[in-house]
Amino acid sequence: MSSDQPTVLLVEDEPAQREVLAYNLEAEGFRVSRAENGEEALMLVEEGAPDLIVLDWMLPNVSGIEVCRQLKTRSDTRGVPIIMLSARSEEVDRVRGLETGADDYVVKPYSVVELMARVRAQLRRTRPSTVGERLEYEDIVLDSETHRVTRDGKDLKLGPTEFRLLSTFMEKPGRVWSREQLLDRVWGRDIYVDTRTVDVHIGRLRKALSKHGGGDPLRTVRGAGYALG
Repeated sequence: MSSDQPTVLLVEDEPAQREVLAYNLEAEGFRVSRAENGEEALMLVEEGAPDLIVLDWMLPNVSGIEVCRQLKTRSDTRGVPIIMLSARSEEVDRVRGLETGADDYVVKPYSVVELMARVRAQLRRTRPSTVGERLEYEDIVLDSETHRVTRDGKDLKLGPTEFRLLSTFMEKPGRVWSREQLLDRVWGRDIYVDTRTVDVHIGRLRKALSKHGGGDPLRTVRGAGYALG
């Protein structure tokens, strides 16, 4: 499975509902991890933050609201979009969900088609390349739909790994990515790759970006990793 597929953590205690949602998310091309309660959800996030969380409000023991509150107070998970599912349709509940940090709030019963549209809308904001958006940074343009990269109007030839690396950097210019974070995002969490492999592919990416001239836009941050700009 391609590691540039966004990962969605689905937290729902009702098995039938969980499977219907998982099936539809996978059909949309997302990787899905499942949790049936709040503790399991927090444990899975600890192992590696997903790109988005679909979170049921009513969960046994630790409620969805509490899971949301905990994740939104942590710097490493604050930016992960959370879509809250709830049978509570009262405005006061919707406001409470959003005030706790939920990025969107969907009332049950809901249309699966609408929920998928909301998932894509959140990912368009946080991981635009995975939903076919065009990314631009200075004179570099990456079109994730056609898998084409140009710099100063000239086509660049990039391998699939270099393409995923560049899209990761271009989604968050200036952010410093550690080698481990790049391995998770570009190669996938379930694949073992030596961290030195990252350096090899960064070298290839640098070479490709400078093929037609222009400075090296990638920055090496000693002891921390790499950044674009």
